Amino acid sequence: MEFILEGLYEAFFLLLRLDPETISAIVITVKSSTLSIFFSLLIGFPLGFILGFFEFPFRRPLKLLSDTLLAIPTVVVGLILYAFISHRGPFGEYELLYTMEGIVIGQTLLALPIIISLTATTVEGMEKKLSLTLASFGLTMRQMIQSVVWELRHGLLAVVVTAYGRIVAEVGIAMMIGGNIKWFTRTITTAISLETSKGEFSMGIALGIVLMSIAFLANLSLYKLKKRSRER
Repeated sequence: MEFILEGLYEAFFLLLRLDPETISAIVITVKSSTLSIFFSLLIGFPLGFILGFFEFPFRRPLKLLSDTLLAIPTVVVGLILYAFISHRGPFGEYELLYTMEGIVIGQTLLALPIIISLTATTVEGMEKKLSLTLASFGLTMRQMIQSVVWELRHGLLAVVVTAYGRIVAEVGIAMMIGGNIKWFTRTITTAISLETSKGEFSMGIALGIVLMSIAFLANLSLYKLKKRSRER
């Protein structure tokens, strides 16, 4: 028990004095996860909306595929991406392995099924009464889409929070694609894994506290959004 208390004390000391190595892992995590969520939203929101709003051939099989990919392990995503961007892979010439860009690509791929599936589910769950009301206004397709997005804004924001929480807490992609290089690609999760294995328990706790804080804020935001959505 004593070494745990000592680790907690040293962890808070590291955070209070803004230890450069600790801050570096935090900054890299925030930067990579923010870029990843941006690109995944840019691609995933339109695809999810199309999947949930429109009827077209193979819509249900595509939805099933997207739902299945929700549970894909991060190490599998990392393995597949590694095969493509390693020096022997088809995209090896771009030298993306062990770079921040590689991590962002991997985390974007991880978040895409989450955003596509949850967005489609949110749009599908829209009340039929609302859909008929909007249709009765004689809106153009663009106006209809804008109106639906606005009405479902709380649910769609919940999708963003869920995807971001998944990205920021993943370790497989960051480890396999980033290589856990200090000052360049070391994220919070990979740093926790490495430092704990080296016996640096205090830094592991410090980074764990930060990670738990980020996860707590994300889940608190999700709870507030769901509560607001139910009250509407």
